[in-house]
Amino acid sequence: MRWLSLLRSRHWIVAAAVALLTIGLATWGRRAESHASGQETLSVDPVRTLHPQGDAPDSPSGGAWRDSFGDGWPDAARLDTASDRQNFARWLTYLAESAYYQPTPQSIGEVQDCAALIRYAYRNALAEHTLVWRESAGLRVVPGFGDVVKFNYPDWPFGHGLFRTRAGPYSSGDIEQGTFQEFADAQTMLRYNAFAVSKDLRAARAGDLLFFNQPEQAQPYHVMLFLGPSHFQQQGDDWIVYHTGDVDGRAGAIRHVEASVLARHPEPRWRPLAANPRFLGVYRFNLLR
Repeated sequence: MRWLSLLRSRHWIVAAAVALLTIGLATWGRRAESHASGQETLSVDPVRTLHPQGDAPDSPSGGAWRDSFGDGWPDAARLDTASDRQNFARWLTYLAESAYYQPTPQSIGEVQDCAALIRYAYRNALAEHTLVWRESAGLRVVPGFGDVVKFNYPDWPFGHGLFRTRAGPYSSGDIEQGTFQEFADAQTMLRYNAFAVSKDLRAARAGDLLFFNQPEQAQPYHVMLFLGPSHFQQQGDDWIVYHTGDVDGRAGAIRHVEASVLARHPEPRWRPLAANPRFLGVYRFNLLR
């Protein structure tokens, strides 16, 4: 009986080996067939495929460089984790608000109109907030927010470029052709760098943009930044910060106001209300999409 049991166990081992060999050959065959047809799929690490020095990606339609929304932004340049989006919004709102409460030589020299305030906060929100950065920023108080992890400006997909400057979905030639630039006015931010959320201000999140169009002005497009709760004021739930731009030939200034107060602005054209045709609505940056 012992020799019969041993024989059966040997038969089981042989059968198992044959089965494993069959599975291996089938898997190899499928891979060879897929490779021959050009359909083999490779996994893509979105962080490792970044081109921080401005090199054009090999396949702008695949992997991390796909433009999933057709808005001109590759997925490689989107903040795709909740923590990165939160940290970006925290720094963005803090820096814009600090330009009002604790202006520095850097912010004073750079922020001369509404779009400049957004550019200043946007660029520095994406930076790595090292000791060198803190010294250059000159802020008296620096919050302990975490940094964006996926990338840090200017070591990110567009190098020193920050904003898209023309229409169309993303393509590999955009980087070489200078489609992304450090400068963008309010109209450029609206058209190529943000997407519509709502005309209802209640839909706004911290870091969203409020756009207006005042056609009678030399610079008709105007942008404000929705802060949500203030980093500097304890009272009030929703705050907004913006730069007026030049007023009647005089240099403008940064304003910091509660949303409820702005909704009662003496000039109805500046009220962020759905009933106001000059108010274009709440928008959100494409990199948060």
